[in-house]
Amino acid sequence: MNASWIIPFIILGGALQTCGAAMNGQLNKSLVNPFLASAVSFLIVTFFFIALFFAMPHPLPAMQDLREMPWWAVFGGIVGAVQVFAGLSFVHRVGAGNFMALTVSAALIASLVIDHFGWFRMEVQAVSLTRAAGALLLVGGVVLITRK
Repeated sequence: MNASWIIPFIILGGALQTCGAAMNGQLNKSLVNPFLASAVSFLIVTFFFIALFFAMPHPLPAMQDLREMPWWAVFGGIVGAVQVFAGLSFVHRVGAGNFMALTVSAALIASLVIDHFGWFRMEVQAVSLTRAAGALLLVGGVVLITRK
């Protein structure tokens, strides 16, 4: 299987995440209530994925898959909702560039910790000197981006 599309798709997703933060910020501004704006945002996403599920309902999990699923696996969406709520509530206050610089750096540093310790059943990938240096350079870039 040719997976050459994966990296461009991830890059597109990152670019669209910035657009989504700005769009959600405008949604919040229009709807006034950040909880209503979050609900509308997630309602659209929910309907989209339900439609995709009905279009492609297979494969389905086996009972064994469900028994082996960790209790915390179902909470990934609510964790993502924190990011959406932060975006729609604060992107207009700090700007899209600052918001995404802080978001990406926090996500990268958290991912290094998760990989290093193998949390959430991830394969362990120890923090090397080069990975730590990359994180420090990213933080330095964030400092430069967020300065006025």
